[in-house]
Amino acid sequence: MYQNLIYEIQEGICRITLNRPQVYNALSSDLIQELTRAIGEAEKNEKVRVVILTGAGEKAFSSGADLKAGMGEMSSLGESLRKNYNPMIQAIRNLPKPVICRLNGIAAGAGCSLALACDLIVASENASMSQIFVNIGLIMDAGSSFFLPRLIGSQKAFELCSTGRMVGSEECLELGLVSKVVTLAELDDAVNQLANHYANAPTFAIGLMKKVLNASQHSTLDQMLEMEAANQDIAGKSADFIEGVSSFLQKRKPDFSGK
Repeated sequence: MYQNLIYEIQEGICRITLNRPQVYNALSSDLIQELTRAIGEAEKNEKVRVVILTGAGEKAFSSGADLKAGMGEMSSLGESLRKNYNPMIQAIRNLPKPVICRLNGIAAGAGCSLALACDLIVASENASMSQIFVNIGLIMDAGSSFFLPRLIGSQKAFELCSTGRMVGSEECLELGLVSKVVTLAELDDAVNQLANHYANAPTFAIGLMKKVLNASQHSTLDQMLEMEAANQDIAGKSADFIEGVSSFLQKRKPDFSGK
C-alpha cells in the first residue's frame, strides 16, 4: 500500500514510520502524500485509537525536504507547500485522535515542523531539532511559524528560525518543544506506555479536546466558553461518558470504547 512508509496497526495503536533511512527520512512529494493518506486511513479506522509517528533508523526522524528530489517537482516552492506540506500538517492537526511523535533522531526543517504538528513528542537523548531553513536562504514553513511562537514565545522562535541552530534534546525539553526525553534504549518503552494509555482512553472526548484546543489559538474567552459548552454536550452523549460515570459509581476501572 505504501512505498515510502511503514503502516502498522496493533491493539488500537497505529504506527507510521517514515521509511527512507538512506536519505535520513527526507520528505519527498511521494512520502508526504503517502503520509497524508495514511493519517486519513487512521482517522477512518475505528480500531485506531492513537497514532505513533516516527522515522526509520536511529539517526533521523526526518532531515526535512528532499532537496535533490524536489528541486524540479514544482514550478514554485509555494505551490509545493500548498499541494503537499500544508495538507499533511492539517491532516495531523485535524485528526480527532492523539498523535505521538517518537523523536528518534534529528528533526530538521520541515521534519521539525512535522514533529511539532504532533500532539506529544517523546524524544531520545540523541534527538535534536533545527529550523534549518535559513541556511539555504528560506523562511520556516510547514506550520513552524504557527507552532513555535505558541510553544516558546516570539523572541525564542525568532532566534531559532533566524539562526537555524541545532537544539539538543535537553534544551528542547527545557523550552517545551518536547514532552519527555529518555535514553534511546528506553524510547520504545516510553512511547508504548503513552500509546497504551491512549489506546484505552476515551478517544472520542480526546478528539473533541484536540479540536477545542486547536481553536483556542485564535479565539476569545467568550468564544472558547461557548465552544466548551457545545462540545461538552457532544461528549455527554457518547458511550464513553456513560461508561465513565457507570464505572465511577461502581468503583471499577472504566472500559472505554472510544465512541
